[in-house]
Amino acid sequence: MAIARLASIVLLSLAAYQATAGVTRQVKCPSGHFTTNEKCCQLFPVVDLLQHELFHGSKCEKGAHHALRLSFHDAIGFSLNGGKGGGADGSILIFHDVEEKYHANGGVAEIVRQQMPVFKKTNLTGGDLYDPSTKISSTFVKLPRSSVHLAAAVGTSNCPGSPRLEFWLGRPAPAAAAPDKTIPEPTDSVTDILNRFAEAGLSPREAVALLASHTMADQDRVDPTVEGTPFDSTVERFDSQFFLEVLLNGTMYPGHGSHEGEALSAIKGEMRLKSDFLMSQDPRTACFWQAMINNQKYMMAEFKAAMARMQVLGQDVSTLTDCSDVVPVPRVFNGPIKYPPSFSEKDIVIACAETPFPSLSTQPGPPPTVSPV
Repeated sequence: MAIARLASIVLLSLAAYQATAGVTRQVKCPSGHFTTNEKCCQLFPVVDLLQHELFHGSKCEKGAHHALRLSFHDAIGFSLNGGKGGGADGSILIFHDVEEKYHANGGVAEIVRQQMPVFKKTNLTGGDLYDPSTKISSTFVKLPRSSVHLAAAVGTSNCPGSPRLEFWLGRPAPAAAAPDKTIPEPTDSVTDILNRFAEAGLSPREAVALLASHTMADQDRVDPTVEGTPFDSTVERFDSQFFLEVLLNGTMYPGHGSHEGEALSAIKGEMRLKSDFLMSQDPRTACFWQAMINNQKYMMAEFKAAMARMQVLGQDVSTLTDCSDVVPVPRVFNGPIKYPPSFSEKDIVIACAETPFPSLSTQPGPPPTVSPV
């Protein structure tokens, strides 16, 4: 009986191994890359094109920041109740002439104009069918609807410390532009922001997690006189410095006086959005906010999970192909983060009393000044 039981266990283990091996089987693409799904082979040349022409050689800079923003603005136009757009369907590219006129989409025209020529170079006709003159693949694809999210995943991977985001290929064509008033703005109340996220199927925790994107972001429209003003002092990497610096007691503006949607900042040359500061202080979100600080792995995991939800809003995932392994592996940043020079816990506006505030050291040097990006 013991021998029979052992044999049964061995057979079950072998079956489990074979099943796992089947799932993780690697396919070698003509480009020399490996992927778990042959359909994804066509994307490696596209990723190379993005890195070269849109992200200037795999750099974490303005193009990467704005590509990530564009993916959010495309996806959040969705409602579980219907009538608010098709979600992550690429409508912001296909119907850019409509959507970029919305107030909340101020500034997206630049990245749309940059992305469109790059994706046209793939020669995927009409966004749906393979062009036999190309050397990419004969697979039926729907790239331009997915392109906004591929660009976001690839661009984000260029920033040290970022998670490797998922990417799913094969979205159907958007039926129409997403309607106006679906994108939260810096002037909105926390209640309005959370209600908009909830309508799209996202929780307050996921709303905070998605704001990790501001660690590698800048503004152009809140105060147009200081374009490229970053939201934290380490815009060149994906870290939790943003969540820390929003909590510093604000004393100044980066430009000349206040503007709608702007809050006082603690660091010269740095922009603080009113909505970010309010989210950091609201009892519904303050502890999620504080939990991000100096917790790199937690922040990465939360952001990756929230982005995975957001980037398929409105889509039937069972019809899509997981091509996440075409996304480059980001460089590592493990921390720790520190208070900017001259700051300490005495400068923090603490809103979460449930857990102790993280213990951080202070960088040496004079009070910082952040430069535009």
